[in-house]
Amino acid sequence: MTDAATWPAPWVRAALDLAVLASLTERALHGYAIGQVLAAHGFGLLKGGSLYPVLGRLEEAGDVEAAWVEGQGGPGRREYALTARGRERLGRELASWRDLGDTLTTMGDGVTTHG
Repeated sequence: MTDAATWPAPWVRAALDLAVLASLTERALHGYAIGQVLAAHGFGLLKGGSLYPVLGRLEEAGDVEAAWVEGQGGPGRREYALTARGRERLGRELASWRDLGDTLTTMGDGVTTHG
């Protein structure tokens, strides 16, 4: 895991909502754990000022739901879980991202890189 993102910051910002949804496909996670999953997948270490507004938007849209979980020997925290609506959105929007990537690849097929 690295502190730096694999992709340019505007790309990370554009994909962040979907990346957060994707991080929740296996199980509910608290905010810090979501950040760790994202960092492990190349999104870099996000600051709370980036992650928590996204979680708030996703919760407001009904794509995730949050629940307060008591801490085991420490403070409690909010855990976020993917809803059925969020799972549908993730599938739909991932298909659109794939289409975009395919289109860009097709458009750029004639480009060669010089090393």
